[in-house]
Amino acid sequence: MNIPENPRIAVVGGGSWATAIAKILTENNDHINWFMRNIESINAFKELKHNPRYLCAVDFDLSKITFTDNLDYLIAHSDIIIFAIPSAFLKNVVAKASRSLKDKIVVSAIKGLIPDDNLIIGEFFHQQYEVPLERIVVISGPCHAEEIALERLSYLTFSSNDTHVARAVAQLFACHYVTTCISDDIYGTEYAAVMKNIFAVAAGICHGLRYGDNFQAVLVSNAIQEIERFVAAVHPIERDIKNSAYLGDLLVTAYSQFSRNRTFGTMIGKGYSVKSAQMEMLMIAEGYFAVKGIKEINDQYKVHLPITTAVYNILYERISPALEIRLLTEELR
Repeated sequence: MNIPENPRIAVVGGGSWATAIAKILTENNDHINWFMRNIESINAFKELKHNPRYLCAVDFDLSKITFTDNLDYLIAHSDIIIFAIPSAFLKNVVAKASRSLKDKIVVSAIKGLIPDDNLIIGEFFHQQYEVPLERIVVISGPCHAEEIALERLSYLTFSSNDTHVARAVAQLFACHYVTTCISDDIYGTEYAAVMKNIFAVAAGICHGLRYGDNFQAVLVSNAIQEIERFVAAVHPIERDIKNSAYLGDLLVTAYSQFSRNRTFGTMIGKGYSVKSAQMEMLMIAEGYFAVKGIKEINDQYKVHLPITTAVYNILYERISPALEIRLLTEELR
């Protein structure tokens, strides 16, 4: 596949992860296009030279950025488009565009499912917008936006059916604090990224209930087994689940102080209702939407997912976290 020598790069999203991605890209490349839905956020960004709401310590060279709240403009003037918005918002945002994405390289930096449709992001763009799978790239961690802002060494995996395309996108990100890896497992890395948010919610719930490090280790050990069983059922290819794109991403999300899903789970474990926890958080906890989608997908595959089931029961069936986790402890080994 022919990729322009100096591709026009775009970022879609105004949150912390989109801001971290834009930081890397503006330092590595001459120019990016950046879409935000909110014109007030764009105007504030231009005035302050940083995102007014997320990663405020990161200043940007505005001469390298063309901001827009018009997605059609962004599509028309970009070759590679990186989507970094919550999965719950993606469908509505993309629906406002009239221009085709079929000839673009579409990159997903989203760790979630399309609600109700239960599609991973690559499937969504392929099925709904006819983007060839060879033009879709998925970015996986382990990586938190906050550590990118601090320029702490981080690793990103770029997955695509066409590893040449994955490598071309990865080169845009490689720098002294980002090491890049290539994979052809677009389905496995996407589903693992979705599920690790569920398990981070579980880890947070257990933390809120005052379970200690010993139990958390058992929980995470069982969680990677759930991921392995599920992705083997959904997309059976040879993969090493111990690689950082799978196990590493799970570990950082389950344990890190920066994990919004763990924070959300901790609040639930301490007695917050789902609604009150969501209202208090400034960012979306993807695990809340993910657990419903994975459960519904698994109704077809019947994979044994006890942690996923427990989180679903707590968040959607309103079963007592203390009771549900106590029952879960009897299943884990």
